[in-house]
Amino acid sequence: MKALGVDIGATNIRIALGDKEGNILRKITEKININNGSKGIANQIIRIIKSLHVDCKIIKGIGIGSIGPLDIKRGIILIAPNLPFNNIPIRDLIEKAFKVPIHFLNDCSAAVLGEKMFGLGEGIDNLAYITISSGIGCGAYVNGKLLRGKDGNAAEMGHTYIDVSGALECGCGKKGHWEAYCSGNNIPNYVKFWIKDNNAQTNFEKSKLAKLSNRNLENVKAKMVYDAAKAGDKMCLKIVEKLGWLNAIGIANVIAAYDPELITIGGSVTLNNTKLVIEPIKRFIKDLSVNQIPKIKGTPLGHDIVLYGALAMNFI
Repeated sequence: MKALGVDIGATNIRIALGDKEGNILRKITEKININNGSKGIANQIIRIIKSLHVDCKIIKGIGIGSIGPLDIKRGIILIAPNLPFNNIPIRDLIEKAFKVPIHFLNDCSAAVLGEKMFGLGEGIDNLAYITISSGIGCGAYVNGKLLRGKDGNAAEMGHTYIDVSGALECGCGKKGHWEAYCSGNNIPNYVKFWIKDNNAQTNFEKSKLAKLSNRNLENVKAKMVYDAAKAGDKMCLKIVEKLGWLNAIGIANVIAAYDPELITIGGSVTLNNTKLVIEPIKRFIKDLSVNQIPKIKGTPLGHDIVLYGALAMNFI
């Protein structure tokens, strides 16, 4: 029996046909089209699925892992910090189009399900997954049960506070959130803050980051920061180290909340810079967590982890 998995991210929609062994048989990725209103995302998903020419009679269901926060009962994305509209209908439009069971989870809840079924979490009852990507998210298993919460948003750890001074604003409009400092979309804001806070404008002007950004802080991207650090730039190495400390604060919150025996980390920022992201976390976490430190590893499921989880939804 086969199934479909859908990953609704901040930037892309990814759809896969797969089976219960976790084999991805076909996969399509498209950038989210934000020009057709809130219903446009569901309609884009419907169009992509139809382009796969899959007979719905052989499909067990469609699993959807989505950015949130969500309202699981209504099948909608309530608030999408990285999209230009809220209250986005998803489940009902897709169910009406294909008349198969639709399963709907927060993307990181889907991801931790994928990790448990097809990744490093097999046989582990207490597990957390963290994505550091355009945004920051988390999914958790506690005592063998996937945490969902009343609306499906039980593990939105990217929106926990790591800085009570609230120096930087998150995409959700709140200040001091983990995502406001360490996500791919917000690392450029943190760089500007760090340079100002450390009176480091001269350091910036002499740095590799200045060359990559044409000496304009408004052009800085997260990739530039990590690329400059990999090239040995002293300023960017200091910034990456501080980002590691801030990530470790967020992960200490995850450990305090869920007491996992394993934390896996993914998302584009991590997967493209695994050593620079994970090694500082491992160094700093010992000074930040009162609980026993779990194993902390990069996910082996890579960029497909939400798709694996979306497929897994159909077989549990």
